[in-house]
Amino acid sequence: MLDADGARAWVLALAEAVEQTCEQLTSLDAAIGDGDHGTNMRRGLRAVVEALDGFDAATPGEVLKKAGMTLISSVGGASGPLYGSAFRAMGKALDTPQADAGQLAGAFAAGLEAVQRLGAAQVGDKTMVDAWAPASAAFAAEAVRGPAAASATAARAAEEAALGTVPLQAHKGRASYLGERSIGHQDPGATSTALLFRTLADVLAGGPE
Repeated sequence: MLDADGARAWVLALAEAVEQTCEQLTSLDAAIGDGDHGTNMRRGLRAVVEALDGFDAATPGEVLKKAGMTLISSVGGASGPLYGSAFRAMGKALDTPQADAGQLAGAFAAGLEAVQRLGAAQVGDKTMVDAWAPASAAFAAEAVRGPAAASATAARAAEEAALGTVPLQAHKGRASYLGERSIGHQDPGATSTALLFRTLADVLAGGPE
């Protein structure tokens, strides 16, 4: 089950993970994009950490909606609106004090829908969708085993999918301008999406796997 404290721990863990991988995310983005994905994510999640300090939430959804609104208002470029919309959509789906695995599966599907509605990306376009879609599907398939087991499976699926973006040619965003030259580089959005699922798995497992 995921409650408001668990959702807060998840978001704070994601913020810490982005702090630790900021240079890697920026380096990946420098190869095929604007070179600001790491710094943008770090700035946005620092703002989220501040916004959640003292924020009284009754449901996990309230935490995630607060995070989403903060990301949208504090991060420019593509990552703020995309992640912000995803967090808001997940938050709207988790409006009970405790969310079970089925509700979390629905939240991930809602987050994916929000990202695709905003970015119009499909699996194979070399974007965060390439990691989010298989992770969401993996979580739903394993939901019967409970949130902790399902999130661990989803995290592995996201990490494998992020690596799987290396041989892809980008068809969305600035990376698409490179055409075939985008091949051979891991997508930074898919990489940060893998962090999102990994940190949830760690929180639900009580620590790093």
